[in-house]
Amino acid sequence: MPEDTAGPGTAAAGERIPSRPAVTVVDYGAGNLLSIARALEIVGADVRIARRAADLGRPMLVVVPGVGAQGPAMRRLRRAGLVDALERAVDGGTWYLGICLGMQLLFGRSEEDGSRGLGWIDGETRTLPSAPMLPHVGWNGVEALVPHPLLAGLPADPPMYFVHSYAPVPADRACVIAETEHGGRFASVVAHDRMLGVQFHPEKSGRDGLRVLGNALAMVRGEASTGMPGSGAARAAGAA
Repeated sequence: MPEDTAGPGTAAAGERIPSRPAVTVVDYGAGNLLSIARALEIVGADVRIARRAADLGRPMLVVVPGVGAQGPAMRRLRRAGLVDALERAVDGGTWYLGICLGMQLLFGRSEEDGSRGLGWIDGETRTLPSAPMLPHVGWNGVEALVPHPLLAGLPADPPMYFVHSYAPVPADRACVIAETEHGGRFASVVAHDRMLGVQFHPEKSGRDGLRVLGNALAMVRGEASTGMPGSGAARAAGAA
């Protein structure tokens, strides 16, 4: 794959970025698509749904939601040809936002079933440490560890809605933007190159959740300073 090519998520010099960025929500049978699609439309996205590789199009942002186990999710993505299609898109410059299971898929092995995720960020998914109850369901605070445009404009420790029993444990904690406590602390927001992940459900988290989605669109449009490198994100992160 080329080192630096203007892909679907990058604008060439002088090219006008659309006011409503093209966003593709990936449907692999593991997410509430209507809620996330509607939330993205509210914050200004032009949304389409992809159920197979041919549907992916040339979006500026792909959103991968989901609940459930990693193994079945990865099998469904592979059957639909979406693993390779997503890798090509992200390597070409498209942004990736993973929600709940979609965030966990960015990493490698899952403790839940021993399966491999996309492996674009080094690390694995483990059971929530010292959790008083599993699954972790309901509202909980998200504590920012470092300033980041994905969390811009949010109050301190905003409450977000969670439904999960596992969370990623990155090998390099530099990608952890925010943490949440449920018995023990876990990474609830990660960012690496053009890959973003949130363990909570922004589409179910009211005004603050919509703010996170709006911030993601601002990053895609280039309206927020990201300090992130350009294309080749998936390959640079060690994608197989």
